[in-house]
Amino acid sequence: MKRLTQLGRGQRRVLWALLAAFVLVAGATGVVVHQNAYALREAQVELSHDGRTLQGVLARPKTGDGPFGLVVFVHGDGPIDATHETFYRPVWEAFARAGYASLSFSKPGIAGSEGDWLAQSMADRADETLAAVAWARARSDIDGERIGLWGASQAGWVLPKVAAADRQLQFVIAVSPAINWLRQGRFNLLAELRRDGADERQVDEALRRSDATIGRLRRGASYQEYRAAVGDAEAMTPARWRFVSKNYTADAVADLRAMRRTPVLLVLAGHDVNVDVAETETVYRQILPPTTIDVAHYPDASHSLVDHDLERSEWRLALTAICAPRRLYTDGFLADQRRYVRELSTGETQA
Repeated sequence: MKRLTQLGRGQRRVLWALLAAFVLVAGATGVVVHQNAYALREAQVELSHDGRTLQGVLARPKTGDGPFGLVVFVHGDGPIDATHETFYRPVWEAFARAGYASLSFSKPGIAGSEGDWLAQSMADRADETLAAVAWARARSDIDGERIGLWGASQAGWVLPKVAAADRQLQFVIAVSPAINWLRQGRFNLLAELRRDGADERQVDEALRRSDATIGRLRRGASYQEYRAAVGDAEAMTPARWRFVSKNYTADAVADLRAMRRTPVLLVLAGHDVNVDVAETETVYRQILPPTTIDVAHYPDASHSLVDHDLERSEWRLALTAICAPRRLYTDGFLADQRRYVRELSTGETQA
């Protein structure tokens, strides 16, 4: 400090400003590091299935030897790695606080997993999930009687298949699932057009293109035929066309009927432009016994259960993801996830 008194007033102001900036940056860095540290023990794991090796993460509670309950994650659409670019970690931590581990594998072709996720049907994805459950049941640190599924969006066509095939599952948490692939696509198309202020001509043109696409899917058309009729090269690659061709008939109703004794938490968002949540809730309630289903509504959430207003601001969304990732999720969601699995273990859950 003696050297500081020998500097001029202007120099001292500059130095104090630099020191203050350093303290702020160091403090902010500490906050970011703290906010991105989770009460988890993560281990890299591998699953051999159908001639391929999948890379994944087993996230166990911070302390204890187990055996722990387990939540097996089933991804939505897209090239998703095991952590969903860290988006899953706050949910894993919520489950860990209830005594549950979480297991998630990168999709085939992503982050070291072998294969190609675009070559999969929903039945393929269900078989893969069943293999993950079987792998987990063979571990001494996992309680095989307390294994459940967590899946979002497109996983809505996978979760019921798995639960119908494995009646030992303790629960299913279905986040923003749809019922029927084609109806979901039409709902999403119209909802996005309304959101973007499309006029009547734009709506008619979009519906024409959609109908042309569906017609070619039903006729088993090639990608070249699709391109000639619709001309949409940006969103629909040849691999994507093959994926859609395999899966466009997906419908959850039959599998929901087959799994109707498995406890289900249905999670629905108030600002979902991807899925018709009213249809989803109606069908789930019609098929599943009232004693097995809980429905959680989040009026301020988007399809991904991120706060809707936050998601609309790119800079706020990015800043929150870096500095306070748990706050990405809409209010109450993480606490409710933790409460649901904890109460299942204690037998307190009420439908």
